[in-house]
Amino acid sequence: MSDIEISEVISRRDRAAFIRFPWKIYARDPAWVPPLIMERKAFIDRKHHPFYKHGDAALFLARKNGEVVGRIMASDDPRYNAQHQSNVGCFGLFDCVNDTDVAAALFERAGSWVRGKGRNELMGPIDYSTNYTCGLLVEGFEHPPTLLTTHNPPYYAGLIENCGFGKVIDFFAWWFSEPTAATARLRKLAARLEPRARFTIRRGNLSDVEAEAANFVSIYNEAWKDNWGFVPFTKPEFNYMAAEMKPLLRDDFTAVAEIDGKAVGFALALPDINVALKKISGRLTACGIPIGLAKLLYYKSRIRKARYIAMGVRPEFRRFGIAEMMVLRLMEAGMVKSGFQAELSMTLENNVMINRFIEAIGAQRYKTYRIFNRPLAP
Repeated sequence: MSDIEISEVISRRDRAAFIRFPWKIYARDPAWVPPLIMERKAFIDRKHHPFYKHGDAALFLARKNGEVVGRIMASDDPRYNAQHQSNVGCFGLFDCVNDTDVAAALFERAGSWVRGKGRNELMGPIDYSTNYTCGLLVEGFEHPPTLLTTHNPPYYAGLIENCGFGKVIDFFAWWFSEPTAATARLRKLAARLEPRARFTIRRGNLSDVEAEAANFVSIYNEAWKDNWGFVPFTKPEFNYMAAEMKPLLRDDFTAVAEIDGKAVGFALALPDINVALKKISGRLTACGIPIGLAKLLYYKSRIRKARYIAMGVRPEFRRFGIAEMMVLRLMEAGMVKSGFQAELSMTLENNVMINRFIEAIGAQRYKTYRIFNRPLAP
C-alpha cells in the first residue's frame, strides 16, 4: 500500500476532483444517474450546509501513482450519538476502484479522523447523518436510483466486508408496477376503516410551504423517534431540505391527516427528477449555453415516475387507519389519475408491520440497501 496516498480535500482543485471522481467509476453503468454538479458543490460546502452548525466532516481522496482512485467522507454527528447513547462516527460518499488496498487505506484514514473525535466505531455509508442519503445498494443494481437514493457497483459490498465491516441493518425499496391494482386493494381496506375514522385528509397547502413544513418536521420527529438510526432534524436542516424539494412539490403528491384541526400525519411523494438528471450528465450549461437546463426542463415535464419519500403518524394515532388512508389518497390522486408509477422507500427490515402492509397491497421489494459498521482500535 506504499504507493497509495490519502490526502484531505482542502483546495478547490481537490474538491472538484472529489466531485468528479464518480464519473470514472460509473462510466459504463447504464443505471447510474450523474448528480448535478452544482448541487454536489453545495452539499460539501462547509460554509453553507446546515449539518456543520452542529456536526463536523472531512473529505479524503485516494491516489495511486498520482491518479485518483477513491474518495470518502468521514463525519461526526454529536446529536446522533446523544440520541442513541452511542459513540459512532460515519463514513459516506464512498467510491473506489475495485482494489481492497485502496478501500482499506480510505477506511483507515476515515477511521483515524473519527477516532480523533473520540469515537470508537465507524458506520456507513451515511452522508453526514441518517437524515441524508445513506445505505449501500446490495440488491437491485439493474434499476436506476430514484431521487435521494444511492447507487453503486456490486463489488462495493465485498470491498467493505473485506475491510472488516459487518452488517448493521438493511433498508428495502418497493416498486408499484400496477398502481391501479394497489389502489383497488386499498379501497377495500378503506371501506372497512371509514366508519370509525375520526380524521380528515387534505392535500398539502403549497401556498404556505413554511407552515406545512413545520407540520411535517414536527410529525416526523415524533413518529420516527423510536426507529433505528433516527436523529431529529434541526430547523436549518429541514429548511435546507425543504428548499431542495420545493421545485418538485405537487399538492396531489401530498396528504395531511387532521383530527380536530391538528395535523397528526403526513405523506409525501415527489416526481423522480433523476429521470431528467440522467439526460444532462451533471451540468446545466455547456460552453456557457444552458443546454443542460433546457434538457432538464424538457424531461422534467415528461416524468411519469415518482418516489414515496416520507410518511409519519403521531404515535397516539397509529391504529386509526391514517397511514393506509393517506397512501390511498396519494395512489388515487397522484399515481392513478396522473399516470405515474412509483417507488416507496426506504423501509427498515425490522418494520415488519409496514413491510407486510406494502407487500399486501401489491408492491414488490426490488432493492435492498445495507448499513455496515466496525469497531475502531484505540
